[in-house]
Amino acid sequence: MDQYRILLVEDEEHLQDLVKLNLELEGHVVKAVSDGKSAVITFKAQRFDLVVLDVMLPEMDGIAVCESLRLENPIVPILFISAKHTSQDRIAGLKAGADDYLVKPFELEELLLRVQILLKRGYQSKERVQIDQITFGKNWVDFNSYEFRGINGEGRFGKREIKLLKLLIENQGNVVSRERILETIWGVDVYPSTRTIDNYILNFRKYFEKDPRNPQYIHSVRGVGYKFINA
Repeated sequence: MDQYRILLVEDEEHLQDLVKLNLELEGHVVKAVSDGKSAVITFKAQRFDLVVLDVMLPEMDGIAVCESLRLENPIVPILFISAKHTSQDRIAGLKAGADDYLVKPFELEELLLRVQILLKRGYQSKERVQIDQITFGKNWVDFNSYEFRGINGEGRFGKREIKLLKLLIENQGNVVSRERILETIWGVDVYPSTRTIDNYILNFRKYFEKDPRNPQYIHSVRGVGYKFINA
């Protein structure tokens, strides 16, 4: 199983260093940022399996960050850590889309246990949405054999093409950013031209869309990325 990637958002330097070190000792890859705006930008640019998020942050508070992340991805678990401890504070965090809420000061062992539980839950959620085949309209795709039959032809996709198509379909109804596509399909350190993505999308439309210029299934969201809709 791949290493888990965690986004840690905490502006208190000592606590950030302590939590980051302990998460890394557990074998996780941790990206730490210190303000809300950086958290949103980083989340959109990279893939994460969990977000550990403080509530009181500079630039943009944790509640607003959580709401923004949920618009981008409804599945990735979010764990609030906060000195705000009333029941109203917890309710506000959960209403914003968080999966758990841990009050400061906390025992590191409890934090690590909650992280472990949320990562397991998030992994199971991803497993549930994964698919082997899909039919949309008169189109059919097998993600194991890479074979497809479209209204305008049939054949076999390459490895990156099928991964991109599967990423869009498993996130159907949600916009998948170009940055997330690049990081997921090509990796953190290999960034081809974004024109490569455009060419893949054009090929998908050529095979699957009745009118590629007015797509029914694979839509462009200007300045952001792409979205699959099984209409």
